[in-house]
Amino acid sequence: MAREITIALVQMAPALANPEENLRKMGDFVERICSEQPTDLIVFPELSYTGTELGLRATDLAERVPGHATNYLAKRANDYNVHVVFGLVIKEKVESILYNGVACLGPEGDILASYRKVHLLGEERQVYRGGFRFFNVDAEWGRFGLMIGSDLIFPEAARSLNLEGAELVVLSANWEANHQEQWRAHIISRAAENACFVAAANRVGEEPTMHFAGDSMLVGPSGEVYTVLEDPIEGYAVATIDLERVREVREERQIIQFREPTAYRSIVKKY
Repeated sequence: MAREITIALVQMAPALANPEENLRKMGDFVERICSEQPTDLIVFPELSYTGTELGLRATDLAERVPGHATNYLAKRANDYNVHVVFGLVIKEKVESILYNGVACLGPEGDILASYRKVHLLGEERQVYRGGFRFFNVDAEWGRFGLMIGSDLIFPEAARSLNLEGAELVVLSANWEANHQEQWRAHIISRAAENACFVAAANRVGEEPTMHFAGDSMLVGPSGEVYTVLEDPIEGYAVATIDLERVREVREERQIIQFREPTAYRSIVKKY
């Protein structure tokens, strides 16, 4: 029995440190996408609410969840009966603790999850605190996991989500153009090695020292590409997938069942 869902990947260029403009743009994307076809899930890039190179401004632009950004987009999600995942700077009760996060909003206008990026690289480590656990979201049509940007590089992230039942991994990213070959290789690898779908939305545009590649793509459980936005321009790609493919490929290839965890002890050692 098919379990078909329609996913939209939004490839946008957030305005740096202009959250209101970005929020309006995201709301417009939701409206445009859902007016064209019934859609189950819309994925926006990492830090789509604020832009990336924030420096000290990250503190001023950080929001709690729930907060202004999630309230605004939750109404849009409810209006169009769609799940929405978008990136923002999340702050906790202690104002000075910031996370690079995503919020997942449900079709009832509720907040289903907020995830804080676990794998911080480079200068991110000076601004954000790392998260310490991965999240799956339960939708009526199946279970999907959340990842951000460089989480993609670490196979353990997608594998952890899959071992907890994810059939789809949703990735919000700010992936730079000078690493574009790795981007495709990692996405296809994560999908094929876990026999799952990967829906990856990457931003475009430039910031003072960064240039972003786009190349947003949705890949299936055999590593097949369902849709891709190859040009580094703003827009969105839509694909309809059948989540039953995950069960079929896993039964055929047995790659989850035939793991040998006792041989993997070194993976969980901290060097």
